[in-house]
Amino acid sequence: MTYLKIFIAVLLLTGCKGKNSEPMEHPYTNNLINESSPYLLQHAHNPVNWNPWNEKTLYQAKSEKKLILISVGYAACHWCHVMEHESFEDSLVAQVMNKNFINIKVDREERPDVDQVYMSAVQLMTGSGGWPMNVIALPDGRPVWGGTYFEKDQWLSALEQISKLYEEDPNKLLEYADKLEQGIKSLGVVALNNEAPKFEKTFIDKALENWTNQFDHELGGLSNVPKFMMPNNYHFLLRYAYQTDDKMLQDYVNLTLKKMAYGGIFDQIGGGFSRYSVDAKWHVPHFEKMLYDNGQLVSLYADAYLITKDELYKNIVTQTLEYVQNEMTTENGAFYSSLDADSTTHAGELEEGAFYIWTEDELKSLLKEDFDLFSDYYNVNNYGAWEYNNYVLIRKEDDASIIKKHQIDANTLSSKIENWKTVLLKERNKRAKPRLDDKTLTSWNALMLKGYVDAYRVFGNREYLDSAIKNATFIIENQLRADGGLNHTYKNGVSKINGYLEDYAATIDAFIALYENTLNEQWLNKAKELSDYSFNHYFDKSSSMFFFTSNEDESLVARSTEYRDNVIPASNSIMAKNLFKLSHFFDNTHYAQTAITMLNNVKPEMQEYPSGYSNWFDLMLNYTQPYYEVAIVGKEAKDKINDLNKTYIPNKLIVGSVSENNMPLLKNRYNPEKTLIYVCVNKACKLPVSDINKAIKLLKE
Repeated sequence: MTYLKIFIAVLLLTGCKGKNSEPMEHPYTNNLINESSPYLLQHAHNPVNWNPWNEKTLYQAKSEKKLILISVGYAACHWCHVMEHESFEDSLVAQVMNKNFINIKVDREERPDVDQVYMSAVQLMTGSGGWPMNVIALPDGRPVWGGTYFEKDQWLSALEQISKLYEEDPNKLLEYADKLEQGIKSLGVVALNNEAPKFEKTFIDKALENWTNQFDHELGGLSNVPKFMMPNNYHFLLRYAYQTDDKMLQDYVNLTLKKMAYGGIFDQIGGGFSRYSVDAKWHVPHFEKMLYDNGQLVSLYADAYLITKDELYKNIVTQTLEYVQNEMTTENGAFYSSLDADSTTHAGELEEGAFYIWTEDELKSLLKEDFDLFSDYYNVNNYGAWEYNNYVLIRKEDDASIIKKHQIDANTLSSKIENWKTVLLKERNKRAKPRLDDKTLTSWNALMLKGYVDAYRVFGNREYLDSAIKNATFIIENQLRADGGLNHTYKNGVSKINGYLEDYAATIDAFIALYENTLNEQWLNKAKELSDYSFNHYFDKSSSMFFFTSNEDESLVARSTEYRDNVIPASNSIMAKNLFKLSHFFDNTHYAQTAITMLNNVKPEMQEYPSGYSNWFDLMLNYTQPYYEVAIVGKEAKDKINDLNKTYIPNKLIVGSVSENNMPLLKNRYNPEKTLIYVCVNKACKLPVSDINKAIKLLKE
């Protein structure tokens, strides 16, 4: 059989479901035992001779001239656990892997740089990607084969065929590695756009025409499954719909937000969102709860409330932050990474969603005479049924409809809902909880920090601001190094792994927001310092974009530039927005020009696939319509900022001081007798006003 036929045959196996295999009978310990990542530690007793990704392991592969098997996943990943149980706990599979490969386990959250490179390879080879991701590479690290989930027999067959090919005709693998390497490098390249920057509303309008064809106007989200929440997409669409007074788009975004809030993807009893829904109605999630989703969704629902004053959105923010506080927050104010999809059943088996699901008999026993009302509210019926006579709670009707149907008043329903949650939470907490990934990631913490700041901005709850400041202080005290750089991970008092661009971009964004809501300049100054550090270590002068990894990091197959927005916006799009804002705060033309160039660089790709560039489109709105600098100076500056924040005005930044200040937008503007509000565009300011309503009127002219 030719190499090409082997290659295609093996690739066709990707994504198939497998049978259970017997667990190992004897304990083993491998080189992951000294790692701190919960995901790596989950594999520390596999019979596979797993190694962490490090220079020692890579050198071993080169010196022994052995193929490298790189398996990437994360602690909350359901199918990662399935493949571990079926293959990596099996002594026969381990024997094949140990004989022919240097085996490396990678936590994608801990090493997103490694994940990016090999995910690019898998996508080039198969047309799709996902986790677990399994790649075979030459001893020099260049990939030659890859896929995602494999059942045991298929996995063994693939390993044996590739091992045989490497032994008998290694040149074919070398030839393929050369071609694949070029493909990987080309994916991460952003060319400098030499055309003059031109950002217009019509450009965005045309992109939206392509995008709207994919909208699901009945159930929200896009017209395909699985459904990911993609908070940044809806944040942009929310802003665009509001600023352009597009009623149809507003209705679509609100439909999506309500359906997500009603769905099983939102934990109706304990709060917080799971990662995505496997069906069209947001009903059954893969039950893992990720910090990054919940941080961004808090920001999204807070802004949606500011526009609509819909109590549902406020409740979602409140319940999500209660969940984060109860389940994902450390004593020092840091945030854990995730909760697993799987938990242990009464029978002692790990099962997806076991912690969250209910049987009808359980609910009847717990809720007694309230069961009928509860079952109508949360659809303990065919609409809410899942599998094996279990139910995932999901709402279908709003409170007003339930009140009318059951002839009860709003206070009675509200009281009953609170009681139901109390009863069911008490019972649910008797179950084995999902496993916790207790490492702390700087970038994800910054997203949650921003969520807390946005919740404070909208709802004025001082506890939200206290949580934000505590987390920001944690980042400064534990993740910021003496050289001015950030580390990526923290666990058990140990901060490690040189930060990636995502850590800088997200932290700068959060610190800017913290400044705008507190006027404490340490956060703004720290944002500037981190930006300057990023220019020194991550900036690509040839393209005016930022690399994902530092110039001090070890070399991988390719040094990537992350610029396409995904579930989390691309680190480059966040950085471009940061530089746009910082250019106004510090009157810095280099920041301003870099932001413009970055946006212009990605513009040629934006219309074809707009959902992959939503954060870039959000930045483009800052250029297509007036962007306001609001300078508030005087003893009552903080109170007036709080009043201003009660109105949704996305095209502004806030700078302020309660005393004399030499920042460019504040210099010579302090008046001890009164607090003045200056509304400016590109440093040109209208006459100052002291009344917040007059200022808002100026912002809406």
